[in-house]
Amino acid sequence: MSKSILLRRILLLLPLFTLSIARGSAQSPQTKSSPDELFRTIAGQDAALFDASNRCDLDKLGALVTDDLEFYHDQTGLSVGKQIFVDSIKKNICGKVSRELVPGTLEVYPLNNYGAVEIGVHRFHHPGADDKEPVGEAKFIMLWQYKDAAWRITRVISFDHHALTK
Repeated sequence: MSKSILLRRILLLLPLFTLSIARGSAQSPQTKSSPDELFRTIAGQDAALFDASNRCDLDKLGALVTDDLEFYHDQTGLSVGKQIFVDSIKKNICGKVSRELVPGTLEVYPLNNYGAVEIGVHRFHHPGADDKEPVGEAKFIMLWQYKDAAWRITRVISFDHHALTK
């Protein structure tokens, strides 16, 4: 998928973010919380998600995303569905790559009547091979839905993947 097509898709999603933020004042109990509480909640969810990914706990990882997950990736394009996501992690990530959130890059915003949007930068290491493989870095946007007393990811946009120079 070309960068221009991905950029168009991102631009098409931006009005949805804006609409969600601008909607009425009724909120779920989780999005009514203070910005600090919401930030801590989503930061905790992010940590749980990538702890599961880094440890290859596929059951826990799968429990943190919706069945209809949409994952937009600047290099591999769109994938849809929880099982495709979990299978991709198993095949391409487990034991090969670990993720760390770049400190100070996490942003969290409420989405009224829905959940939250998380934005940040993360790095990908190759355990035991960082001296041979370059550390990768990318930006991400994740939509977290609060439904049935649980937080789950419904949409991910992962973009601007590049190797860090040493």
